[in-house]
Amino acid sequence: MVSVLIAPDKFKGSLSADEVARALERGLVEAAPHARVSRLALADGGEGSVAAACAGRFHREEIVVSGPTGRPLTAGVAVHGRTVLIEAAAVCGLGVLPGGHKAPLTATSRGIGQAIRYALAGDADTIVLALGGVATTDGGAGLLQSLGAVLAHEDGTAIGPGGAGLADLHTVDLTDARAALNGVDLVLATDVDNPLLGPTGTAAVYGPQKGASAKDVRQLDSALAGFVRRLAASGVADAAARTAAAGAGAAGGLGYAGLMLGGRVCSGADYFLSLLGADELLVACDLVVTGEGSLDEQSLSGKLPVALARRARRHGTVVHAVAGRCTLPRDRTALHFRSVQALTDLTDEDCANDSALSARLLTRCGQHLADRWVTGCPDDTMPADRLALP
Repeated sequence: MVSVLIAPDKFKGSLSADEVARALERGLVEAAPHARVSRLALADGGEGSVAAACAGRFHREEIVVSGPTGRPLTAGVAVHGRTVLIEAAAVCGLGVLPGGHKAPLTATSRGIGQAIRYALAGDADTIVLALGGVATTDGGAGLLQSLGAVLAHEDGTAIGPGGAGLADLHTVDLTDARAALNGVDLVLATDVDNPLLGPTGTAAVYGPQKGASAKDVRQLDSALAGFVRRLAASGVADAAARTAAAGAGAAGGLGYAGLMLGGRVCSGADYFLSLLGADELLVACDLVVTGEGSLDEQSLSGKLPVALARRARRHGTVVHAVAGRCTLPRDRTALHFRSVQALTDLTDEDCANDSALSARLLTRCGQHLADRWVTGCPDDTMPADRLALP
């Protein structure tokens, strides 16, 4: 009996990782009912990280924190023993903006600090920040303030929210914030390696996605640079050097704030693969199906499907990929995947914004994989009418 592991990331804006896995499973089981199929919904530090952790040993706890605009919201954190995982996207993400209205200059990460305080109150000794998908570009200023850091105007009053608030920063003192995390392992899980500042920094690269105009981007980058200067002037010896660290620009600068608190950056993809026991599952299966919304140049730098494929190679397990779209030529994907299917090759419709269509296409992809690689179709490609929608 052939054993198949379906282990995708989400198709952002369309389907969750679990929905992707279930759609592929329907097709596989329909075409190869004898196959033993298991599912593993994955995440790499962005949206869906709490759900992915809770698919393993963690359990979900609900907390009330400040959202990106300061309004209270209920978010889930994942807890296992004395380890707490906080998903930044669930606290201050683009997806939780009231009415979807972006606030590039004033969105705050204050709720992340509140979630950390919740973890500390429960005696956590390991706190994992899953960094990605945020609406903020405040360098983690809100997080730091929630943990007791002083970020003040010249008159001693606290600065306002967001990157815009940093423009008025005069006095910085991280003493209390650093003391709050004394003895805690702060893990910064991200697959973004951008620095904090400059043309490849967090404002320039990710600000436009959060609604920032070209003028806003310049203002935010300048405010973040001023933040760094004030930190250095306050006696934080590595403040300037840390701006260039891989991951400092993650999540609007939350990575940088985490580094200032003694945190360590790790690959979000590898963290979740280890967390969910991927190696044990890879040993026990004959082939793997993975995927993500866009298989592109960034994927090759170690995003989740490629990270999974690298682990599978060590176990001699073949990996196939399914993506919403694939912008890479076959010679770029062949090292990692035996085959690649892209939904955009199967329809002229906008499947990225049509979850029902994406699910139907994924089911067809599952059928194709079963016919070709499980039941043994002699050709590498199925007839067009097999993949086409009815």
